[in-house]
Amino acid sequence: MSEQDVKQQANSQVRVPPTPLRCLTGMVISGGLGFAMYSLTFAIATSFAHKPIHSDNPIVVNISAAVRTLVVGVSALATGIFAVVGVGLLALAVQLSVQQLTKTNNGKSPY
Repeated sequence: MSEQDVKQQANSQVRVPPTPLRCLTGMVISGGLGFAMYSLTFAIATSFAHKPIHSDNPIVVNISAAVRTLVVGVSALATGIFAVVGVGLLALAVQLSVQQLTKTNNGKSPY
């Protein structure tokens, strides 16, 4: 491929506008991943709670507690991100639907 062909391919990418159906599809995917991450977070936290740290060394106890906190925290953060993305996509789908309804109703005469 020549350099000119590569530039044309990069410039020919078309932006597809969002539609309510695409937003709802993304919301379902994000919601599913969020629920999976919630289940994983709950399983990790339960597992850590049922397996206490057995050590007399305070450094080992502190490092273990920090690692456990980080693992549960990162998992909870991912859960929250997926949940917020799902809610945002739902709100965008509602907004696009309302815009489409008002656009079609504005063109028609009410009488």
